[in-house]
Amino acid sequence: MLGLLATPLILLGPLPLKIAVDSVVGSDPVPGFLDPLLPGWLTGSNIRLLAMAAALQVLVVLLTQLHELASYMLRARAGEGLMLEFRSSLFRHVQRLSLLFHDTRGTADSLYRIQYDAPAIREIMVTSLISVLSAVVMLITILIVITSIDWQLALVALVVSPFLFFFARTYNQRMRGSYRDVRGLESSALQVVQEVLGAFRVVKAFGREDQEQERFLGLSQLGLRARIRLALAEGTFGLLVNMTTALGTAVVLFIGIRNVQADVLTLGELLMVLAYLAQLYGPLRTISRQVANLQASLASAERAFDLLDEVPDVVDRPGARALKRSAGEIEFRDVSFAYGDNDHVLHNVSFSISPGTRLGIEGRTGAGKTTLVSLIARFYDPSAGQIFLDGVDMRDYKLADLRSQLAIVLQDPVLFSTTIAENISYGRPGADHQQIIDAAQAANADEFIAGLHDGYDTLVGERGMRLSGGERQRIALARAFLKDAPILVLDEPTSSVDMTTESEIMDAMQRLMAGRTTLMIAHRMSTLEICDARIELEHGRIISSAGNVDLGRALAGGPDVSPVPE
Repeated sequence: MLGLLATPLILLGPLPLKIAVDSVVGSDPVPGFLDPLLPGWLTGSNIRLLAMAAALQVLVVLLTQLHELASYMLRARAGEGLMLEFRSSLFRHVQRLSLLFHDTRGTADSLYRIQYDAPAIREIMVTSLISVLSAVVMLITILIVITSIDWQLALVALVVSPFLFFFARTYNQRMRGSYRDVRGLESSALQVVQEVLGAFRVVKAFGREDQEQERFLGLSQLGLRARIRLALAEGTFGLLVNMTTALGTAVVLFIGIRNVQADVLTLGELLMVLAYLAQLYGPLRTISRQVANLQASLASAERAFDLLDEVPDVVDRPGARALKRSAGEIEFRDVSFAYGDNDHVLHNVSFSISPGTRLGIEGRTGAGKTTLVSLIARFYDPSAGQIFLDGVDMRDYKLADLRSQLAIVLQDPVLFSTTIAENISYGRPGADHQQIIDAAQAANADEFIAGLHDGYDTLVGERGMRLSGGERQRIALARAFLKDAPILVLDEPTSSVDMTTESEIMDAMQRLMAGRTTLMIAHRMSTLEICDARIELEHGRIISSAGNVDLGRALAGGPDVSPVPE
């Protein structure tokens, strides 16, 4: 609504000029609507009338500037709030999408859409929409005023409108796809930056800085050339719009002067018409420009909404049941899995373990070990078959409740760029400081933490790179201790540490496993000696087993399975 108040202020703009020209320089009376408002002593003197016109000019400018300031602040507040809400929705949705989506699409494209495409919603809803609405109201109002002064000039002024809208329509049809292409190229360049910074040590170790720079420049130059083509198109469009309005102004000036010479118009009225004409063509240019700018915003908004339209692969089933604390009984029943349209990674895997079992999972790289434990956390759902937890299909549990039953320790532990204490309490945010210390002591981490200058308040750096691999692993174990989940997943937890550190970690892991169902992946057979059951995978199938693991279904319907020698 505040934007609509600009119209009466703009209509008042040429009024002081008309008063000065027609009523001070000339002998015409002041405009009729002002006559009752002005006292006789003011209109009776040219000096006082001129001073009033000058004061009115200053007042109109002051009110216009105050209006623009208020409009700017309100648009900024509304636009920033809308953009934040949209970004928040995108970020929330991206976190709900499955690992399969992120594995396929990568993270850089999603990052670009959240950070750089999302602001388009502000441009569309606040900048473009409000500007066009205000311009339309202003256009109609000024047109009515010009018509009341001289209908011929109003008709001539409108002749240019069809040309402007034709230019805008042609521009719209051709440019939105180009803007989408530019956004895609910029997203690809961002992906290169993210990959290089994420693998900075590898890049430096192999001396590939120059090659990565060339890869970045190659994609960036493609975007640059596309941007230049868009700039040329935008400039050409602006040229056509401005030349069209200039032609309209020239015709109005020609006819207006002829009307002044014929005493149809006063000079002051012609100046008013020309001033209003500038205001008339201003909204027309605004509408045309905003329609053009809208294409870039719409291209970005489409990309952002495409992300928002992605349907999560792993969701709660209708009527999903709650799960307080699992006993830890796990059964795979004819489970197969493939990443998208690729070949199957797991083939008809069947086994079951009782609560408290320590299951070791061995096999060569690519055998499907990590995929198997990822299915237990429902990072993915099986392509075929079922996985049961305590006799219930995992997909029948609420997803948040299911994942609260698991603590996961990875080969490359994931730490966040906060303090050690916050990393340990990540899975249990409400834990007090003593509970954090107890978890660290159980994970054999308290000693090295106490030796740090800031202790538990030490910042670990991005991905925990200020700490050694063994220190990061022990913090990850402390996090698992603190979460106190009934199911534990250990994915190569000691593969990247020295023998002394491995011994400390193994000691902590044995305490962590106590009373919990554990699935442990390892390449070294010695690491799996603490397990009371084992399976071996090859090409996505169980080929052997040992200990307290039931392969009845696999033996009945799957390939031949032989026991692992004890």
